[in-house]
Amino acid sequence: MANTLRIGAAGEKAATEYVRHTLGYTIAELNWRSGHHEVDIIAISSDGHYHFVEVKTRGVDYLVSPEEAITPRKINNLVRSVNHYVALHEIQTEVWIDFIGVVMQDDEVVSLNFIPDISNLHW
Repeated sequence: MANTLRIGAAGEKAATEYVRHTLGYTIAELNWRSGHHEVDIIAISSDGHYHFVEVKTRGVDYLVSPEEAITPRKINNLVRSVNHYVALHEIQTEVWIDFIGVVMQDDEVVSLNFIPDISNLHW
């Protein structure tokens, strides 16, 4: 279990750096909680839009890819959390729900996959 937590934390750190440095977004919140649910990264793009980013990290030997963790139930929970955050902070701009899947080997990122606007994925 400790290894899973370590890999998850390393993946979230890599995703945060990607959002900050590669995408150029400003980080507004990390690990924001709404009831039993959590939004891993809340960021603001240069055009002022809010991006709520779900991060899933897996080790290279894990049988299921991070992307396979994007289930309709997960998206529904994210939408509820995003709606709560938007209402709480009276956000009047466009919001996106994005996904970053990270695959790690030991402490190194093997791959990082950014998928914008997963709320529009069809199942």
